Amino acid sequence: MAPKLSVLDQSPVISGQTPAQAIAATLKLARAAEALGYHRYWLAEHHAIAALADPCPEVLLARLGAETRRLRLGTGGVLLPYYSPFKVAEVFRMLEALYPGRVDLGIGRAPGGDARTAHAVGGGQMPTADDFPQRVWEVVGHLDGTLPEDHPHRHVRLQPGGETAPEVWLLGSSDYSGALAAQMGLRFAFAHFINPRGGDAVTRAYRERFRPSSREATPAALVCVFVICAETDAQAERLAASIDLRRLHMALNLDTPVPTLAEAESHAYTEEERRYVRAQRERAVIGGPQRCRDALLALAERYAAEEVMALTITGDEASRLRSYELLAAAFGLA
Repeated sequence: MAPKLSVLDQSPVISGQTPAQAIAATLKLARAAEALGYHRYWLAEHHAIAALADPCPEVLLARLGAETRRLRLGTGGVLLPYYSPFKVAEVFRMLEALYPGRVDLGIGRAPGGDARTAHAVGGGQMPTADDFPQRVWEVVGHLDGTLPEDHPHRHVRLQPGGETAPEVWLLGSSDYSGALAAQMGLRFAFAHFINPRGGDAVTRAYRERFRPSSREATPAALVCVFVICAETDAQAERLAASIDLRRLHMALNLDTPVPTLAEAESHAYTEEERRYVRAQRERAVIGGPQRCRDALLALAERYAAEEVMALTITGDEASRLRSYELLAAAFGLA
């Protein structure tokens, strides 16, 4: 069977546009993703980055739920080291009450961003992932009402209650979260777009070591990959120039919006920069519809994943939307 196909949206800010325009583009893309037949739509949390507009995906999810009817909605992910597990559980209980049976709580371990930003988001304290397993356990315990009697918050009422609960996914780009997801009996998503090496072994190990839980009787895995799909391989390769330059800017610690295609094509690369950009292509699938379909099917098989999540960023809103349209057609969605 072909894998399910889903969307990760980082709400990219294109050069010359505002963050508000990026959020409007996210709303438009979510509506399109539902019409095209995508399975789920996740939003990522990023702070103080010029190229990415969404610092609070849980707020934007509340709007997306009203914009859609069928699409599963979630986070890829909430950066749990910053937050109270109880408060995270409250927020997602509220989202579940608004959109029952459609909400995913994707949890990330890395605090993300530079130290100054992390200190600000953490309320003057530096977040740490040292107690991440405890925090995940508490979030799930609050959501499901399964905290033990001796836990200090066992009898604190979590509102709003309901018959359904969000799906909980652990996100990772190394073996840490995969091992924890297997141990706790949770769903697991591997970020191939961050780390293209070794993820297949991590995901297969997750399946082998999975312990059934009250939430999940069997393992569930997805792989998230960067994708640019265009009418032809050559057109897709041209569109990829924007993300090539964006990745170079990141490597050089340049906090800039996503370059337009014109800006990217005007950049004069040094040979060292070209080598760096080529090395980053392992994270991505770039090509026409058939090439993208074949590559994503192979990736899903390699990862033993039931689902592929596509992250697409280009130098303009229209080509990003077109990429998702072509991908949906290639997989026979809708």
